Amino acid sequence: MAGLCNIDEAVRLLQSGEVVGLPTETVYGLGANALDTKAVAKVFEAKNRPSFDPLIVHVADLDGVRSIAELTPAAESLLLAFSPGPLTVVLKKKSIVPDLVTSGHPTVAVRIPAHPMMLQVLQQSGLFVAAPSANPFGYTSPTTAQHVLAQLGERISGVLDGGPCTVGLESTIVDFTGESPKVLRLGGMDVAQLELVLGELPVQTSSSTPHAPGMLSAHYNPGAKIFLHHSVGDALSAACVTNDTAVLLFGPKDEAGYEHQYSLSTTKSYSEAAQNLFAMLRELGSKYPEIHAVRLPEEGLGRAINDRLVRAAATR
Repeated sequence: MAGLCNIDEAVRLLQSGEVVGLPTETVYGLGANALDTKAVAKVFEAKNRPSFDPLIVHVADLDGVRSIAELTPAAESLLLAFSPGPLTVVLKKKSIVPDLVTSGHPTVAVRIPAHPMMLQVLQQSGLFVAAPSANPFGYTSPTTAQHVLAQLGERISGVLDGGPCTVGLESTIVDFTGESPKVLRLGGMDVAQLELVLGELPVQTSSSTPHAPGMLSAHYNPGAKIFLHHSVGDALSAACVTNDTAVLLFGPKDEAGYEHQYSLSTTKSYSEAAQNLFAMLRELGSKYPEIHAVRLPEEGLGRAINDRLVRAAATR
C-alpha cells in the first residue's frame, strides 16, 4: 500500500521508473517519466486506461515544451499569457516522446502546471512527467491526496500531498496542429480568456479516437447514476419521487423543498463550483444511488462544469 511521500522521495521514485501521485492546481496526476516507456506503461496499468487515450506531458517551462514538441508562434503566445496554469497545448511531437505517451499520434499534449510542489518536482528531477488524472479510468478525478490513496494506493509507489486542488477541473486543451487552433477539452481556463489572445476558438470536445485526454463521451463516473436538469424545480421534483437521492445545485438551496440538497456554490461562484465539483460528486456517489444535478449557465467555467456533468451522466 502506497503512502504519502515528500518531494525528495517523489523525485527519487520518478527517476527510478516508478509511478507517483502528484498534486497540480487542476486535479491530482498519476506521474511517470514521460521518456521511459516502461514507466509510462505502469501508468496505463495502474489506471486500467486504454492505450488509445493519450497522456499529457508536464514540463517546467517553455524550454521543456521546445524539448519535446514543435512550438508554434501562436501556441507560444498563449503559453506566455497563461502558463504556468490550467492550459494544455497539442503540438507536433519530437521523436524523443514515446508513441505510448501519444497513443501513436504524431502530436503531444503538453502543459506547464502552476502548483509549486509539482513545479519543484519537475525542476528538481529534470524529467518530463506524463501524468493523467490519478484515478481508475472512467471515474471521478481526484482533488486530494486522500482520493488518490483510496482508489490507487495499492497500485502505485507513493503520493505527494499538496493539499486540495485550487482549480478542481482538468486543464483546457487547445490543439495547434490543424489549419487553425481549436479547443479539444473545456477545463479550468475560460475559453473567453484564451480568445483574447487567439480570437474566436471553435470547440470540439468529443471523439472515439481522441488526440488528447478527456474527449471520450462517457467519463467521471462517481458510483451513482446522474440525471441532468435545466431547473432546480425539475431536479427537486425528480428527486422527491424516491426520497433517497441527492440534488446538486448551483446557488442557494430551496429551504422549503427537498431534504437532500447540496450546492457547488451557494454564492454562484464558478471558480468555487469548479473546485468543489469532483469532491462533491465523490461524496454524493458514496451515499446515494442517484444524483439529480442542475446544469449551470453556459458561460465561463460553467461550460466546463456542464461538460463534466454530461460525461458523468453518460456513464449510467
